[in-house]
Amino acid sequence: MWLNDTIGFIPKNSWAIDPFGYSPTMAYLLRRMGFENMLIQRTHYELKKELAWNKNLEYIWRQSWDADETTDIFVHMMPFYSYDIPHTCGPEPAVCCQFDFARVHGFFYGRCPWEYHPIEIDQENVKERALTLLDQYRKKSTLYRTNTLLVPLGDDFRYVSIDEAEVQFRNYQMIFDYINSNPSLNAEAKFGTLDDYFQTLKDEADRINYSLPREIGSGQVVGFPSLSGDFFTYADREQDYWSGYYVSRPFFKAVDRVLEQTLHASEMLMAFLFGYCQRIQCEKLPAGYAYKLTAARRNLALFQHHDGVTGTAENHVVLDYGTRMHTSLQDLQIFMSKAIEVLLGLRQEKSDQNPAQFDPVQVRSKYDALPVHRAISAREGTVQSVVLFNPLEQAREEVVMLVVNRPEVTILDSNWTCVESQVSPELQHDKNKIFTGRHRVHWKASVPAMGLQTYYIANGFVGCEKAKPAKLKLFSNLSSIQCPTPYDCSEVEGDVVEIENQHQTLTFGVKHGLLQKVIQKNGLQNTVAEEISLYSSTGGAYLFVPHGEAVPISQSGGHLVISEGPLMQEVYSYPKTAWENTPISHSTRIYNGGNTIQEFLIEKEYHVELLGNSFIDKELIVRYKTDIDNKRIFYTDLNGFQMSRRETYHKIPLQGNYYPMPSLAFMQGSNGHRFSVHSRQSLGAASCKQGWLEIMLDRRLAKDDGRGLGQGVVDNRVMNVVFHILIESNISSTSNPVSDPQPLNPSLLSHCVGAHLNHPLHTFIAKKPQDINVQTHWGPFSPLTTPLPCDLHIVSFKVPRPAKYSQQQVGDPRFVLMLHRRNWDPSYCRKARSECTSVADEPVNLFNMFKGLAVLNARPTSLNLLHEDMEMLGYTEQIGEVSQEGRVIIPPMEIQTYKLELRAHQ
Repeated sequence: MWLNDTIGFIPKNSWAIDPFGYSPTMAYLLRRMGFENMLIQRTHYELKKELAWNKNLEYIWRQSWDADETTDIFVHMMPFYSYDIPHTCGPEPAVCCQFDFARVHGFFYGRCPWEYHPIEIDQENVKERALTLLDQYRKKSTLYRTNTLLVPLGDDFRYVSIDEAEVQFRNYQMIFDYINSNPSLNAEAKFGTLDDYFQTLKDEADRINYSLPREIGSGQVVGFPSLSGDFFTYADREQDYWSGYYVSRPFFKAVDRVLEQTLHASEMLMAFLFGYCQRIQCEKLPAGYAYKLTAARRNLALFQHHDGVTGTAENHVVLDYGTRMHTSLQDLQIFMSKAIEVLLGLRQEKSDQNPAQFDPVQVRSKYDALPVHRAISAREGTVQSVVLFNPLEQAREEVVMLVVNRPEVTILDSNWTCVESQVSPELQHDKNKIFTGRHRVHWKASVPAMGLQTYYIANGFVGCEKAKPAKLKLFSNLSSIQCPTPYDCSEVEGDVVEIENQHQTLTFGVKHGLLQKVIQKNGLQNTVAEEISLYSSTGGAYLFVPHGEAVPISQSGGHLVISEGPLMQEVYSYPKTAWENTPISHSTRIYNGGNTIQEFLIEKEYHVELLGNSFIDKELIVRYKTDIDNKRIFYTDLNGFQMSRRETYHKIPLQGNYYPMPSLAFMQGSNGHRFSVHSRQSLGAASCKQGWLEIMLDRRLAKDDGRGLGQGVVDNRVMNVVFHILIESNISSTSNPVSDPQPLNPSLLSHCVGAHLNHPLHTFIAKKPQDINVQTHWGPFSPLTTPLPCDLHIVSFKVPRPAKYSQQQVGDPRFVLMLHRRNWDPSYCRKARSECTSVADEPVNLFNMFKGLAVLNARPTSLNLLHEDMEMLGYTEQIGEVSQEGRVIIPPMEIQTYKLELRAHQ
């Protein structure tokens, strides 16, 4: 959009030479943005060899679910080790380096490591030099099908001066002139852009059909094979697998996700502010924050760089990324706290200068600190308002938690009706002081889809029961734990301890404080032996290079605190380890509440402090050893968008069997039992043995691994990792993971769990408590006429140009709605065991989606909002009928975008 606005240009070729492995999600997104071609480089060297052997380095990338060839995009894969000049003219770096004329004296680049250096081209040597270079071109061309050859000429940090560009141009032009003036050489060489290359290639492919016998191709470009799948895990040589970066700097991988979900929520609120604007003179507030929203988008986008979210940047760059994200998070939270006032009708002012009446419940003191819960003071005779925003497209029933300074509180809903609640002590990672002295209050909240709901925390409200204190059981060999008031405490008896809700019972070993098994109330029993272990390794930010097996670190006799209440049961374990400062403590929670999806999951929270010299060259994992016969086959997600089948192979080392896990990994047995782990942030996962799933939590490495960073990774931060674990059994027959190469899909319940984890409720508390006798009533804000179907997700609802909102012509719609239809496995419970009432087989009508907002205009568009030709984007024909009837049917897996014009009903 920026390019189009600024110079009137819309790109159609993607160039991405430096990500460490590639996901087909990128191919899908680019295709639906109107891109035609992709160029990629970093894929496994053995795979390059295999593709080159069959002349398949240029291919059509097709999505695994796509039977109709609607997702096809043409891809050029570079053939050699690197994208620099020694590795791009042909197969011999020592020869190619001689044609990097910026390495002659006078520039700051190093000389050629092969000791044959470039020399200026003149009339005397041009013939010999041209034939030498042409020989490399000829050899390279044998790896591809066509007579059109791409030879990139550049590297990182090149062309910093006109002189450098000039020396390359001058020397190459002489070589090209020689080649072009000698017809006997059968070659023509010239400078060109990437677009020139793809255009020339396609013109040739139109004239000559390069298809091989029995090859499945594509109508997109004839003469090339179509391939599906992804390119993880990358290795550039020997056994150097780049699976370390899946976990490097995990603290910032988590912040990335928090900024993403906060931006998603903020854009939604801003769209509602603009949409309802005619009724509540409010344009100044969203317009005043427009530039901060744009900055937040850019800071989030910047961190998606292949040295940003990957954790492979230098320390001072990490600081810059972190500071940018932190600033944007704070800006967005201030905007949200003001926006909810307007949408609840509490603020009539025209300006955004007034301070907000609400604070976000979580505060971060600095860019690399964990967020801390603001404690509600709850003094006698006062009441404090709490506003919850639900960014999801379905209404939400969920047990929520706030921290209070005093335990004697009562929860009231927006009608001042009593709500059942429980209070339990707040815990911390400190073996000498496990209880902080503050308290956590839990209650079941109900929040409308994309809406707001208010609750009140009162102290001294007559006629309501106070929050029920949890019953505590304590065990410790480290030091005595004092029972905090006002709780009943008892000592743990026996070797095992259990917590249960109406669906499942969890069993833990007391000595190590680790989960042992899960018994479902329908009779299923699953061994889930939890283990926390360390690898010793010598990798770096990019590479995982383990030495031997991971060694368990929990010793017998740490602290154990079991809290049991009506809404939440928890086992908190501070394990005894060989170190004075143990690197990890963890909580396991299950919830009650009725009609919540939380009842079906197990919440694991790991508090990780991999700090200090004791943990140099150590990598921390959690491993779940289950009795699922998965045959070492498991599934991980790609970009939170699709699943990929993974198989563990003995012939490649452990590090090559590790895969990225942005948000989900699961194993499935032959009986249909499925063990899923949903993650709140990106990490790496493996299944080393049958029934095992291990996930790496953090890594601390002293040395550089020679891939360009020039330092180790020892700037670890204290962090919390949260998993939602789901154990499901199917209700009808399934495909066999062993024989079926296709990826399996998550169940509908699994999708719901993932959505709740990745789009949590946003909680705001009033800055000032009120007197309990002054009852203010704020109704809910509920913008949808009905919740959307359970498998339809709003990827974004936003005003893409908030700063230009007023100046835009009425003919051009100012709002954007992006919808994604999730693909789910129907052999598991169709209702997602929840309030799921509908799925998106029926059309959704955009025209009457919002209460109080008329949709005047709805036009389908590309994902980058720049193309209106749906056929060119690969969509099937039905998408075009929206503008007349507003009816939308989206096939599973598709993402579709609509430009809307909204007007508030007067």
